[in-house]
Amino acid sequence: MNLPALLLHPHQHFLKGLLRTPFPGYHFTFHSSAHLLSGIPCAQPFKSLGLHCTKWMLLSNGLRRKLCVQATLKDHMEGLSDKEQRFVDKLYTGLIQGQRACLAEAITLVESTHSRKKELAQVLLQKVLIYHREQEQLNRGKPLAFRVGLSGPPGAGKSTFIEYFGKMLTERGHRLSVLAVDPSSCTSGGSLLGDKTRMTELSRDMNAYIRPSPTRGTLGGVTRTTNEAILLCEGGGYDIILIETVGVGQSEFAVADMVDMFVLLLPPAGGDELQGIKRGIIEMADLVAITKSDGDLIVPARRIQAEYVSALKLLRKRSEAWRPKVIRISARSGEGITEMWDKMKEFRDLMLASGELTAKRRKQQKVWMWNLIQENVLEHFRTHPTVQEQIPLLERKVLSGALSPGLAADLLLKAFKSKD
Repeated sequence: MNLPALLLHPHQHFLKGLLRTPFPGYHFTFHSSAHLLSGIPCAQPFKSLGLHCTKWMLLSNGLRRKLCVQATLKDHMEGLSDKEQRFVDKLYTGLIQGQRACLAEAITLVESTHSRKKELAQVLLQKVLIYHREQEQLNRGKPLAFRVGLSGPPGAGKSTFIEYFGKMLTERGHRLSVLAVDPSSCTSGGSLLGDKTRMTELSRDMNAYIRPSPTRGTLGGVTRTTNEAILLCEGGGYDIILIETVGVGQSEFAVADMVDMFVLLLPPAGGDELQGIKRGIIEMADLVAITKSDGDLIVPARRIQAEYVSALKLLRKRSEAWRPKVIRISARSGEGITEMWDKMKEFRDLMLASGELTAKRRKQQKVWMWNLIQENVLEHFRTHPTVQEQIPLLERKVLSGALSPGLAADLLLKAFKSKD
């Protein structure tokens, strides 16, 4: 049943008979704070959800889920002041209208570590998520955007490639968002954020949005809020999201849990290529692109391509629909860039047709949730009064050699459990 059936004046006997009839997938909700009729229980009043009906409504599963989300959102909104509600509404309205300034301000809000701003960010994200789901339903359940992760060692030419690739996409009518992650200094905590300065032409393109963000110590080559930034960019109408990561490392493949396709860019003259790149990164790659394949580097690029084609054959197959490819590209001459985009579209179409892309996104949602749980639990542990009291003493004992780090950690956990 697509539309709710609203009965204005139900008869008592008809209503009782209807409730005894099995209607799989439907749920009855009554507009009352008590029992509507003798022996007929009523659900939560609609007025508490911010909705209105005269007597009762027949709801499909999809609409019931939507109302539950709206109820959760309304609970969050009630805790905000009028000024905060106006601020969130302004960001949300500007975001879905495609205003770049509102998108930038929204990402800044979700990146904030201030406790109150975190609450505002969650309200905004929930509103964007509802809008995003509605747009996906209008798109027959298909994803609105194509998410691509780009990784590679420093000097592989990631920024140069993104600028050429991005200009090609915007000229074809796409709206591109680039989330460029820069490593933060372990000493000062600062970051150069140089990716935007290296993409001068793309930065001036009104159909492209570049957002450099510091890692702030987050492992995995992505920031703590990359997932949230992806959702906001999609809510802002960008249909291709590129996530450029810090560079290949042991935890770099964390970006694979956020994107539809993982692309690895490799230079042709890095030396000791197969040993220098971690096997885990190669296993996560859906497409390997040998960059700078022009001039004197064409011959070594062909050799590296052949080596990686052979290496990928030895790895376990991760998808039934797609086999990783190795191609050569040049951002200077443009060679291979169009073919690379064709391969990426082929990957997207095959994964959508097989259902693997939908399953992958569902799994990523679960990973996203558990990552946030781990982060929040760790923060709660660190800020717990009992733990804060014990930390200086236990750290001194560990430094003096009186306690092993493992035993000190056990003592902290026991203190936390006993007082929490």
